[in-house]
Amino acid sequence: MPHDDLNAKEGQIPTNLRLLMILEEVARAGVPVKPAAIGKLIGLPKPTVHRLFQTAEAEGFLQRDLDGRAYGPGPRLRDLAVNTMSSQHMRTARLAILKDVAETVEETCNLAAPDREGMVYIDRVETHWPLRIQLPVGTQVPFYCTASGKMYLSSLRPALLEGYLSAGPFEAMTERTITDPIALRRELELTRERGYSIDNEEFMMGMTAMAVPIIDGQGRLMATLSVHVPLPRRSLEDLLTSLPVLKAGAEKLSSLSRG
Repeated sequence: MPHDDLNAKEGQIPTNLRLLMILEEVARAGVPVKPAAIGKLIGLPKPTVHRLFQTAEAEGFLQRDLDGRAYGPGPRLRDLAVNTMSSQHMRTARLAILKDVAETVEETCNLAAPDREGMVYIDRVETHWPLRIQLPVGTQVPFYCTASGKMYLSSLRPALLEGYLSAGPFEAMTERTITDPIALRRELELTRERGYSIDNEEFMMGMTAMAVPIIDGQGRLMATLSVHVPLPRRSLEDLLTSLPVLKAGAEKLSSLSRG
């Protein structure tokens, strides 16, 4: 339904579309939203909206935020988004782009999307080198010590980022992991300024990585494109020479997602 029609009255919205429209608006918002705001937007009365939110929460499509009043996507809605991105037609085109990037940089390339607890690898193309880092599709990695995770954190609104950083200090995965929230904030500010992130043996000793954002039609980060390598083969400085290729690939993936 076109966005211009969202002010339709309750009687004009088919019953079987109401919950779908609510899920659509929650996903579109990109931040936790309150039922009253969604009800006003799509023209449904408060009792109806609250009942639909309760149903969606009970079934795992929506999840309450920390304040207990606002809602964001639940595990089933996030799974739906990932599965939609992985649909066969889109995945064929996406893998062609990933393969082109991987062959050009001669290293493994990954596509990762944010979940509630970390970044999840949703696609990858392996390098031809026998020495490689094994992080298969479906692997979840932390936000704070990975290139893809730090790229995502750098895109958060200040209030959301402060809420995340307040949970620190963070577990040291290696001796190079940034565990101090103040130091991590500085790293994320630098990431935001330069438009790419790095992992300098912060998640795994002997592995370095960099990531760039994949942007949706509303200018929001929806996934990351990253490349990781074992240090015996390439240094971080050498890896950074592949940044233009990675950015070009991310732009193609962004355009693909926008249809």
